[in-house]
Amino acid sequence: MAGSAGTPGTPSVLRAMNDRAALDLLLAHGPLSRTRIGNLTGLSKPTASQLLARLEAAGLVLATGTSEGRPGPNAQLYAVNPAAAHAAGLDVTPDRILAAVADITGTTVGRHELRTRQRHPGASVVQQVTEAVDRAAGAAGLTRGDLHRVVIGTPGAFDPNTGRLRYASHLPGWHSPALLDELAAALPIPLEYENDVNLAALAEQRLGAARGHDDFVLLWNEEGLGAALVIGGRLHRGWRGGAGEVGFLPVPGAPLVRQVTRANSGGYQELAGSQAVPGLARELGVSPVPQGPYAEVAAATVAEAAARQEGPWLRLLETYATRLATGLASLVSVLDPELVVLSGALFTAGGEPLRALVQAELDDLAASRPRLVVGEVTEHPVLRGALESALATTRDEVFDTGRR
Repeated sequence: MAGSAGTPGTPSVLRAMNDRAALDLLLAHGPLSRTRIGNLTGLSKPTASQLLARLEAAGLVLATGTSEGRPGPNAQLYAVNPAAAHAAGLDVTPDRILAAVADITGTTVGRHELRTRQRHPGASVVQQVTEAVDRAAGAAGLTRGDLHRVVIGTPGAFDPNTGRLRYASHLPGWHSPALLDELAAALPIPLEYENDVNLAALAEQRLGAARGHDDFVLLWNEEGLGAALVIGGRLHRGWRGGAGEVGFLPVPGAPLVRQVTRANSGGYQELAGSQAVPGLARELGVSPVPQGPYAEVAAATVAEAAARQEGPWLRLLETYATRLATGLASLVSVLDPELVVLSGALFTAGGEPLRALVQAELDDLAASRPRLVVGEVTEHPVLRGALESALATTRDEVFDTGRR
């Protein structure tokens, strides 16, 4: 008896599998010829030709030109149609919303930065988010209705049981229990919400230092300390989305902080967060310590220490590495990860000198000794992770040719 449509092994399912395999190859390799697609997928030339004709008719691939430099006739090349779908990502901080739109190939085609405190101090979160989305879409020559999906990255996490944002009391306006419903009503586009550090880890897993690794920790160090936990290739978020909020960890060398969510800080944050760096620099005789917002001052100071590596600058780098390793030792002792990715402005500023010192200290403090690497996605990693998350779901939906 012939199988029904959608039954595994039937022609429609096999066609859909072949179509998706070809689309993934085109995303990974760029324009390919029919022969090359056939070689990479194991399909015959007639089957590869039928596949490409099917995808071209569906608007998923385009003929982009011909190959050159080989004997004989030039071969027609095919590529994924960038206009097949678009998705957006947002990176939200207390001071601004950074929004970007990418086409289905992953190319960023529109971006907008909305300074929420300076230009829009009285605007509601819904107004800020919709403006950021609209302006990023407009920069791409699109409207919000052209977007397939939006992923919003914030500090903390939305509690799946209550819909309220937790662990981020410093993010003004985002704590209303009705906020998610209001955003859904204002933006009738599929919306997803994710912790910002989790998105940075996703960017490293897809594009950066964690490619090929199923068990790793990303330690984030920018305005706050945070971590993302990837176990068996999947993000571990915890029961209320709070897995990885390591800034609240009690650690030796820092006073015991109580009511941590009200204080929006904890022992590890007080010991090794960016706000601790200027005071540590002054204590060790580093001079001059620059002035300005503490996160920027911390990054500039750590960068200078990594460049000089002598006298009080070296002592600063060594002491700070010990502080970072103190909290990290607790984390790796529980999780025993294969890899730790060090990400965020302070780790980028400290580079290899800071990484090597933290590695040496961690090897002394923890029985588990994972390899430490500096993150490779250094330009807006949270935003890049939001786009990657939005694109992954979008591709699954748009490329599912078996349901078209």
